[in-house]
Amino acid sequence: MQNQFVLSPFFLDQPFLAAERLAFPDWTINKPALPGENQLARMSVVYRHLSDIVADTVKSGYRPVSLSGDCCATIGVLAGLQRAHVKPMLVWLDAHGDFNTRETSPSGFVGGMPLAMIVGRGDQTLMQAVALAPLPEKDVVLINARDLDPGERESLQQSKVNHVTDISSVNGYLAPERPIYVHLDVDVIDAQEAPAMMYPVKGGPSLISLCEMAAHLASTGRVIAVSMTLWELQSDEDRHTERASMALFNALLGRD
Repeated sequence: MQNQFVLSPFFLDQPFLAAERLAFPDWTINKPALPGENQLARMSVVYRHLSDIVADTVKSGYRPVSLSGDCCATIGVLAGLQRAHVKPMLVWLDAHGDFNTRETSPSGFVGGMPLAMIVGRGDQTLMQAVALAPLPEKDVVLINARDLDPGERESLQQSKVNHVTDISSVNGYLAPERPIYVHLDVDVIDAQEAPAMMYPVKGGPSLISLCEMAAHLASTGRVIAVSMTLWELQSDEDRHTERASMALFNALLGRD
C-alpha cells in the first residue's frame, strides 16, 4: 500500500516548528492559520484540516500516515477515516493512558485526554468540531500505558477498552478481517532506549519486542492508517531517540 505522509507541526495549539525538518518534499504539511486564544478552538482548526487530508487520501487509494507533536491529532485522523467510510479497530501504543477527563486529571492537561474523548468520555468539543462519532470502547486496544493517574486508572478498569500489558498477546484482541488504525506515541519505548521524550516514563517494552509486534501487525495487510506522536526533537542531540522511534515507525509501515 502506498503511503501519503502528512505532518502537523503543532503541539496541541502551539507551533512545533522543529518537526518540519522531518518532512520530505512529497509530504503534506498541515499548517493552517490558527484563530484567537481559545485552545480547543485553535486545535479544532488543525484537526478539521487533518480530517480533510485524511479523507481525501483514503478516497484516492493511499494510506494516510500522520505525524504530529501530540496524541490529540488522532481525532482528526479518525474523523477523516469515518468520512471515507472506514471503521477500524484502534490500536494505541503509549506509555500513558490518555484516558483522563476534566474530572480525573490532576493537571487538566488536554493532551492526556484524547483516548477518553474518542470513546465518548469527557469534553466532546474536539470530537464535535470534526464530526467524529465516538468509537465503541471494545474496538480499542491500548498497549502498555504504564503511567496512569489514579482516577484515570479506575476509569480504564471500568471501561471496555482492551488494556494490554503483554504485547505478545495483541493479536488475540483484534477482530479478524477488521481494518486497523495504529497510533504510536513513541514514549511507549523503554526509556533507556529512547530517552528524549516530552513526558518520559521509566521501563516499558524493549525496542526489539515492539518492532516484532509492529511487524506482525503490518504483515496482516489490514493496517489502513498509522499515526505517530513525536519525541523531544530539541533535546535529541545524538538522534538516538530518533533512530529508535523511526525503527518502530517503519516496522508499523512494513518497511525494513
